[in-house]
Amino acid sequence: MTLTRRRFLTISAIAAILPGAFAAAPARHWTGQALGARASIRLDHPQAEEITARCLAEIDRLENILSLYRTDSALSRLNRDGRLDNPPFELLEILSLAGAVHHASGGAFDVTLQPLWAVWAEAAVQNRRPTRAERAAAVALGGWNDVALSPQAITLRPGMALTLNGIGQGYVADRVAALLEAEGLTNVLIDTGELRALGERRWPVRIQNGDSLSLSARALATSAPQATSFDANGQDGHILDPRTGRPVASPWTQVTVSAPSAALADALSTAACLTTDWSQLDALVTSFNDVQVEAVRPTF
Repeated sequence: MTLTRRRFLTISAIAAILPGAFAAAPARHWTGQALGARASIRLDHPQAEEITARCLAEIDRLENILSLYRTDSALSRLNRDGRLDNPPFELLEILSLAGAVHHASGGAFDVTLQPLWAVWAEAAVQNRRPTRAERAAAVALGGWNDVALSPQAITLRPGMALTLNGIGQGYVADRVAALLEAEGLTNVLIDTGELRALGERRWPVRIQNGDSLSLSARALATSAPQATSFDANGQDGHILDPRTGRPVASPWTQVTVSAPSAALADALSTAACLTTDWSQLDALVTSFNDVQVEAVRPTF
């Protein structure tokens, strides 16, 4: 199985205070692990060390809510038990956004496909594809309409499970950005696999097809169906179509979307790969305010 968790967390931030104020406090540059990947945080701020610690604590807190890889996270407990009483606000917020993108995409973006993902992952370990019966059984366990959200509880139909892989990285970027902004850091670039910029500074960024863009006070996300795959030949891409149970046969090799938030850009770039033509792609992004398709690379 060639599928990997593609992430390198990078946070760069500069405080909006007078020039020369950092003479006695050089930039804090931390490297280590966060979000299950290598991480780098560079802060130009007199309290850089303390703010870095708060960033890492916030990321850890969010992983305890949203991660599939932590068995005691709120999401893992929901998937295991089918019910989560008094759910964290963050889980309700991200699932509400996932539901909005689900409806805008005609059901193509669906966080209830975790059973299908698991079937493909297990088959990949065995160097095979899932059988038609395995796919059909996994698809039958999905269905956003069977997810009930309320501040009192989130409930799932028996056998269901959720994944936030198509939206979670962007959400974490948004929350860290909010923390840094509250600390007085106004020129910020966060890269969790999706990009989130704060402030007036225009950050030069390079997307996966090699094009260069500048990003300011906005978020950017790129999805590519074949960026990672279940098989060694790279044929079975990681974006699954909940309607067919198979990796999406997308007309796009890559779609880059910008939006006011990284969570929205993340979800829409994934959903865009499940559209069938330009008119459908355009209808998807225009369902939300201030969203743009920045780059599209057709398959042919």
